[in-house]
Amino acid sequence: MSASSYKIPESVLVVIYTAQADVLLIRRADAGTWQSVTGSKDAVHETWEETARREVMEETGLDALHPHLKLTDWGLENTYEIYPAWRWRYAPHVTHNRERVFGLALPHRLPVQLSPTEHTEHQWHAWRDAADLCFSPSNAEAILMLPHWMAQDGA
Repeated sequence: MSASSYKIPESVLVVIYTAQADVLLIRRADAGTWQSVTGSKDAVHETWEETARREVMEETGLDALHPHLKLTDWGLENTYEIYPAWRWRYAPHVTHNRERVFGLALPHRLPVQLSPTEHTEHQWHAWRDAADLCFSPSNAEAILMLPHWMAQDGA
């Protein structure tokens, strides 16, 4: 792999949820696991918010800039070890990824358009059930904090 084709070890996690605390989960095509929207920066200068908006659009077809949706940077970051099976995507000697957590509030469940190369299906779940279904511990922890973030927003 050339240096320009390596993944940047900085990514976003976007928990998409409704006013009723239903959480959208999408199933990864390559692993079969359930998760929220995730994805790496496309360029070093891309902001966290730009990455979050782009990944939401790519993975669900939802426009985070729509006036009835609210994208919020939760100000949380996780650093985790990249699974050895995925390290080939990163530059040599890169072993950890930094993940920034966002929430995307929807007024209610909205239809989604999945990217078929990335995800095979989607489901809406009550927040506790969604957390239990997530493969990623940081994803589950973010979902478990949802009542806190909803209270902050006055939802």
